[in-house]
Amino acid sequence: MKIVSFDVDAQKGFTPICPEELPVPGGGEIVPALNEMADLADLRIGSKDAHPRNAVWVVEKSEEMLAPLDYPEADLTWVRHCVPGTDGFEQLEGLPEPNQYDYFVWKGMEPDLHPYGACYHDISEHLSTGVIEFLRAERVELILVGGLAFDFCVKTTILQLLKNDFEVVVYLPATRALTKEGESETRVLLEQAENVSIAHNYQELAAFCRK
Repeated sequence: MKIVSFDVDAQKGFTPICPEELPVPGGGEIVPALNEMADLADLRIGSKDAHPRNAVWVVEKSEEMLAPLDYPEADLTWVRHCVPGTDGFEQLEGLPEPNQYDYFVWKGMEPDLHPYGACYHDISEHLSTGVIEFLRAERVELILVGGLAFDFCVKTTILQLLKNDFEVVVYLPATRALTKEGESETRVLLEQAENVSIAHNYQELAAFCRK
C-alpha cells in the first residue's frame, strides 16, 4: 500500500508565535506528530497559505472576522495572515523546507481568491493545484493528514480528497482547531463520512497503515 503524508498549512501564522495573525491554540505543538506521519509514509506533501497584503478579505481587527463577503471566491473576512516575507508565512520549526517535500502547494496568492483546501486554488474547485493529479500519478492508496487549522483548511482538504475517491486518515495529534466548536463540528462531520478514519494516537495511526 502506497502511503502519503500531507502537512496542510503548518505555518507560524497559525500559531501563538504570530499572535496578530490567526493563532490556533496549540498550533505550534504539532511538528512531532507530523513527522510521525511522514515516518510511516512513502511520500510527503505539503501546502502553505501565501496571501497578498492587499487581499479583498483583509480586515484590521479580529472582531471584524468571519463576516460574509460578496466575492465568489472569498467568502469571509479574515485578519491579514501568512504574507510572504513575514514570520507568519514560514514553516514551523522542525519541518522540511518546501523544496524538500515530494510535492508542495502555495495557495491563496491572488487578492480575490481565498481557498481553504489545498487541492484547488478556488472555493468553487475548478482550478486544481495539482495535488489530485500527483496522487493519482503516484498510485497513492492512503493519505495521512494533519496541519492547521483542523476546522478550516484541514477539514476542507480532507473533504476534497474524499470527493476524489482517496482513503484518508486524519491524525488528531498532528492537527489543532481554531475553535472548540469548530473542532467538535469537524469531528462529527468526519466520523459520519465514508473512507475517512480518525487516529487518536500513534498506535492507531500505525495500525491503519498496516491494513
